[in-house]
Amino acid sequence: MGKDTGFKEYARAAVPYQDPLIRLSHYGEFLQPVPEEHLATQGARCMDCGVPFCQSHDGCPIDNLIPEWNDLVYQGRWREALRRLEQTNNFPEFTGRVCPAPCEGACVLGITDPAVTIKNIENAIVDRGFEEGWIVPRPPAKRTGRKVAVVGSGPAGLAAAAQLNSVGHSVTVFEREDRIGGLLMYGIPNMKLDKRLVVDRRIDLMRAEGIEFVTGAHVGVNVDVGDLRRDHDAILLACGATRPRDLPIPGRELSGVHFAMDFLTEHTRALLDADLPSDGGEGAQPIVAPIHAEGRNVIVIGGGDTGADCIATAVRHGCASLVNFELLDRPPDDRAPDNPWPEWPRIFRVEYAHAEAAARFGADPRVFSVLSKRFVDDGAGGVAGIETVRVAWQRDSAGRFTMEEVPGTEEIFEADLVLLAMGFLGPEVTLGEQLGLATDERSNFAADPGRYATSVEGVFAAGDCRRGQSLIVWAINEGRGAAARIDEYLTGATELPLPSDSTS
Repeated sequence: MGKDTGFKEYARAAVPYQDPLIRLSHYGEFLQPVPEEHLATQGARCMDCGVPFCQSHDGCPIDNLIPEWNDLVYQGRWREALRRLEQTNNFPEFTGRVCPAPCEGACVLGITDPAVTIKNIENAIVDRGFEEGWIVPRPPAKRTGRKVAVVGSGPAGLAAAAQLNSVGHSVTVFEREDRIGGLLMYGIPNMKLDKRLVVDRRIDLMRAEGIEFVTGAHVGVNVDVGDLRRDHDAILLACGATRPRDLPIPGRELSGVHFAMDFLTEHTRALLDADLPSDGGEGAQPIVAPIHAEGRNVIVIGGGDTGADCIATAVRHGCASLVNFELLDRPPDDRAPDNPWPEWPRIFRVEYAHAEAAARFGADPRVFSVLSKRFVDDGAGGVAGIETVRVAWQRDSAGRFTMEEVPGTEEIFEADLVLLAMGFLGPEVTLGEQLGLATDERSNFAADPGRYATSVEGVFAAGDCRRGQSLIVWAINEGRGAAARIDEYLTGATELPLPSDSTS
């Protein structure tokens, strides 16, 4: 695959970002355009490695035919590359932008050299497909007469809807927010995933293929669960894991302490309501959301993508200072002995947001091995800071990590806006209770791996509400797998592909 000796001749060269200080002036996407030759050269680095671990359990869970479309891009056969990509991935324009790329972590070349830029190539293929007009609505030739309700319009729900519609079932997607997309719309900032140019473009395509979308439809609140079951032959719950993990320490009730997703959602809603150009030409500062960071000392508690997105958004708001607390130690620069290839490399990374904060304030915003003890009151019911202590991590005799506070390291960090980005605990309980669903030990909707059927006849579950907080590629995997099982349930058989890694 690729050029026989390409991996020896060419160095990894990822698609560059705009300079941090330039991209901080707008909310548009920040990937720079690159010539076709750049992408062909990077595709040439894909080796004929025999066993492509990029497609293994440690790599891509949606069975992307990565070596094949890398080779086709190297050869300049872009339309064929798009056809290969569409065989396994309903939304490569989403994964190509926001997936952390476990495929690259499992790339065989990554054993000795930097991995192939798989994510960049994937994104370039689908973007070219839209630009060239190769991606057009493909409605089914006929309808089966069966109706399916999909609750939730994130990547799992959308993938299932696309698959079920493709075989002729009539699909209606119910979304409680005012716009379709779930976390794609409100949980990921516009500079990583443009809502109008990318998300709405795909939704419009799906609508043209015959899928119906209903917004403002909070099933179990303003949409009756009984009516939904009566009017549809099957229901898929793809409502995500939307209960945020809290930080129940003294002072939690103070104003100025918010969940990260509330901050990100309100910001994106304000941005879209303002209807600024997607290229960010009007600048970043005019956006004023209900939770705003302008002029404020901000602390983000928690790392990961959500924490990074809070950092990037707060810096664009014009915050006065920014610190990011991480409870764990700073990761190593290279793989540790207990983190061998092809596992996801748990190494120190400087994400886009960290580089932006460093460019604005002169240093990486992260503080590692820090435990929050209490929120400090400003005397008027607002937060003024956080009292912390440093911690030391060690392994016990059973190999488990344990944490101890380090005496004498107590410190107060000033803050009048605190954003909690510590992950999610599972789906909200109202819908599950109204349906009488069984749950697992983590409070997710219980549904057998590979079958997706819940304890209630005709009701299926997929995505984060079934497996817990996870990656966009796992959401697409679950949506595609659930669609195949629902089609089988409705018709007795299915020709829809079932992802090979669909038993987790």
